[in-house]
Amino acid sequence: MEEAGSDGASEVSPLAKWRNNFSKIFQYYLDRSAPHILNRWLGTLAAAAIYVLRVYYVRGYYVISYGLGIYILNLLIGFMSPKVDPGQEMFDGSSSPTKDSDEFRPFDRRLPEFKFWYAATKAFCVAFLMTFFSVFDVPVFWPILFFYWVFLFFLTMKRQITHMIRYRYVPFNFGKQRYAGKKPAESTSAQSKD
Repeated sequence: MEEAGSDGASEVSPLAKWRNNFSKIFQYYLDRSAPHILNRWLGTLAAAAIYVLRVYYVRGYYVISYGLGIYILNLLIGFMSPKVDPGQEMFDGSSSPTKDSDEFRPFDRRLPEFKFWYAATKAFCVAFLMTFFSVFDVPVFWPILFFYWVFLFFLTMKRQITHMIRYRYVPFNFGKQRYAGKKPAESTSAQSKD
């Protein structure tokens, strides 16, 4: 026999219901922010400025800043790298177009801009929250960490730029590409040959 009052459906706890509603609302606003690139990055810049001011006034948490810098550098490399590595693609047999007659393929990032922005913003927010716990304030000589990060940045960017030059790709686009048509110099030189 069934017990009275048991309807077979499990009740959802109020905390789980609140978390589900919050995640839906958060995702809604996250989706609405997608086309507003400049405003999103200005917000991230504001979060970064707040974090830098916090670290400056507290005069500590340099290990957190170093870890944040390494994480942002890792995100930047993913943002600047192609989804399919052209060096590995040659070995697979599906090489990228190298001649003018080959098909054009747009640059496809390993880490899209939106995910790069979202991860960077979360990183600044988490690092800011970590500055309120003294456990993370490890005493270090910060100039060594800073110069080591600059050294890593230089080496990583040098490797990335040489990779870009070697396989001839540019990870940035500057607006919509437009067809320019035939150049006037070509048409006049073709007419003079006739």
